[in-house]
Amino acid sequence: MSTKLVFLFPGQGSQSVGMGRELAEKFPVAKRTFEEADDALGFALSRLCFDGPEEQLKLTEFTQPAIFTVSVAAHRVLAEKGIAPDFVAGHSLGEYSAEVAAGVLGFADAVKTVRSRGRFMQEAVPAGEGAMAAVLGMSSENAAQACADAAAETGAVVSAANFNSPEQTVISGTATAVERAGVLAKERGAKRVVALPVSAPFHCALMQPAQDKLAELLMGFKFSDARVPVAVNVDAALVMGADALRDALIRQVTGSVRWVESMRLLIGHGPAQFIEVGPGKVLCGLMRQIDRAQACVHVDDVLRDGFTFPRAQ
Repeated sequence: MSTKLVFLFPGQGSQSVGMGRELAEKFPVAKRTFEEADDALGFALSRLCFDGPEEQLKLTEFTQPAIFTVSVAAHRVLAEKGIAPDFVAGHSLGEYSAEVAAGVLGFADAVKTVRSRGRFMQEAVPAGEGAMAAVLGMSSENAAQACADAAAETGAVVSAANFNSPEQTVISGTATAVERAGVLAKERGAKRVVALPVSAPFHCALMQPAQDKLAELLMGFKFSDARVPVAVNVDAALVMGADALRDALIRQVTGSVRWVESMRLLIGHGPAQFIEVGPGKVLCGLMRQIDRAQACVHVDDVLRDGFTFPRAQ
């Protein structure tokens, strides 16, 4: 059975000042990608990626198009080198990168949509009213139960937002309910509960206003059937149809990121080599927690001279 190449595209939290600069300096196709983004958005996103300032880069409406653009630039470099995926997946925001890589959505439309998505999510909940936290060292089922119990106690929204690994679940909702869920999780054996420095409570019911606005926007863009299967977050299913892929992007705003299930789905399709395509190495780290036998490498390593893919254990 031949080894399948799977491209994984990161989401928010993978940003850092300087990301993409080396790609743009080394590869003309990457430089052109940043120029396309600057033209589409009407401001120098490239300068923000390369030089900051960090405080602006951390704002959701800039973070999301910045990570997306770096990821697509890296994908285009791989494509020029003849390295093409058999499957793609993206973590939350990264699903847009995955759909562009699969030929579903055009880059200019996507980068504008991603910026709007960030703004809609930022505006959905007043600053300070929402929160997110990572529950570590506890099963996803128990973390989700802590959320359900905290929601019942407080009468406020809190739910599991990201099922990132077997022992890392991110929870999201109103600040008071997230705090209470964290207390319950620690009382029930979680090793740690870490508040996340985010500007809005993503992937929970509080994001419904953002989802409604995004749905209206996405209906105005042309989607094509995917060239390769996309493992979508909200269903942990392989999807290729244009309408279903659009629908998955809409529903993921309030829906959970079912990352563990998505990765196990891909692993189940036979021997695979995973490549994290974008800034940071968060997804390779999660893969080690999900299944240490899988080979996951970062795109920067793949693009170095003399690189050869490691064998899965």
